[in-house]
Amino acid sequence: MTNQPGMRAGRPSLNLRGAVDLGGLAARPAAPTGAKSATGGPAGTPGAFVIDTTDASFATEVIQQSQTVPVVLDFWAEWCGPCKQLSPLLESLAAELNGRILLAKVDVDANPQLAQAFQVQSIPSVFAVVKGQPIPLFQGAQPDAQVRAVLDELLRVAEANGVTGVLAAEPAGEADDDAEPEEEPLPPLHQEAYDAIERDDLDAAITAYEQALRESPADDLAKVGLAQVQLMKRTNGVDPNQARQTAAQNPADADAQIVVADLDVLGGHIEDAFARLIDTVRVTSGEDRDKVRSHLVELFDVVGKEDPRVPKARIALANALF
Repeated sequence: MTNQPGMRAGRPSLNLRGAVDLGGLAARPAAPTGAKSATGGPAGTPGAFVIDTTDASFATEVIQQSQTVPVVLDFWAEWCGPCKQLSPLLESLAAELNGRILLAKVDVDANPQLAQAFQVQSIPSVFAVVKGQPIPLFQGAQPDAQVRAVLDELLRVAEANGVTGVLAAEPAGEADDDAEPEEEPLPPLHQEAYDAIERDDLDAAITAYEQALRESPADDLAKVGLAQVQLMKRTNGVDPNQARQTAAQNPADADAQIVVADLDVLGGHIEDAFARLIDTVRVTSGEDRDKVRSHLVELFDVVGKEDPRVPKARIALANALF
């Protein structure tokens, strides 16, 4: 990735029709709803309302939180000079807004899946997420006034779409008195899978989830976790532009359509992924048709059976088949 400093910051353009909620992808319990500082500083300092998010924690830390407040994503890297100018400004503005936004920092070197999902071509790159919908904001280090203008517009767009919450910060003086809430521990095999994801060992994570399902076939959390990790593995290293071009040129190519559907789910475009595979079922037959149908059922597991889009897609699939 290369830096692109000096690009003009524009106002975001957002249409939330068909907005997505990827909370069903989470293979880990949701993060606490209070503000969390990436630097460990107390609320009200430049480190407040800032988190470091990862490939593994994105669904719970960003997608779910974006139902309450706009989440601003700062894609950065240690070697990036302009990032060292922009990130402190974003942290300062997040503190100034006092819980009206959450700033989520993404180290692109440590989290390639997120960088790929957002098609980050240069850093720093700044996006927002509102109601699960990704919004590109700007690239490159920008001056204070332009960043403020973009965030002001983001807040207006969020308010227009019903996202008007405020994050709760820890009151001053209570940090030393009250213990930080402890996360409920995961079952051993789930923890093993999560740790493997954190170190980017997807094969080990798959093995752990498969063992959990052998021991407890009704373990829905393991089933969703396995489907999610398999999705991450399938899309690892895929060139999104080339994949979409191939699929557009070959509408009846089952494998090509499956690759793009996977990319759509990874990027949060659930309905697009479902519609693509249902359309492919209609134009294929035999083994190809069955392959597409089976893959769509796997994606239902990734999204989660509780998601209202899954039963709708099941009905559409049945209509396409019969």
